[in-house]
Amino acid sequence: MNFAGKNVVVTGGSGALGDGVVAQLLNAGATVFVPTFEATPTLAERSGLHVTAGVDLTHEAAVTAFYGSIPGPLWASIHIAGGFAMAPLLETRLADWQHMMAMNATSSFLCCREAARAMTDGGRIVNVAAKPALQAVGGMVAYSASKAAVASLTLSLAEELAPLGIWVNAIVPSIMDTPANRAAMPTADHSAWPSVADVAQTAVFLASPSNAVSRGALVPVYGRS
Repeated sequence: MNFAGKNVVVTGGSGALGDGVVAQLLNAGATVFVPTFEATPTLAERSGLHVTAGVDLTHEAAVTAFYGSIPGPLWASIHIAGGFAMAPLLETRLADWQHMMAMNATSSFLCCREAARAMTDGGRIVNVAAKPALQAVGGMVAYSASKAAVASLTLSLAEELAPLGIWVNAIVPSIMDTPANRAAMPTADHSAWPSVADVAQTAVFLASPSNAVSRGALVPVYGRS
């Protein structure tokens, strides 16, 4: 996958999956732009990486300003930033629901819109849904619904933006093999979980010029989990 001369946005670039995606993009020659919510980013400085601190992806003006600051046309935008929370329905407050919707659905909507605006000659958008959005589970209604909104957004935009040469897809993770997940679930079968590098590779392919035909896909990256 060759990203030479391509500008790519990665939201959530300071997380485990985001860092894996950024690394693969840089190795493929991309110029990568990462907005971070933190005022002091933790991302290591690397050639080709540009970090903008203090960007709240749930605020329209902040997202518009960030995408507007990217020099030259945008080729791809990969939206990994989001949040997770779980609680039974009767313990889920309206504020919890709104928080999940803002972090997952609203941020994806705003980034998709501004990415499409910045793509002047086709491009690729990759969102991140989640397995509970497609296979129902109890105890995380706000999270599941917010990720289902991301999945629906992906399918709708895949049709709307296809005439512009912009392919829109989403990866659908379950549980990835990260230190945090191992610590949270020490007795689980960790060998069943997909590696961060493998999940990142799927996202990077969907964002690449090598993806000539795939759009409107919700791609499971479950491994055996």
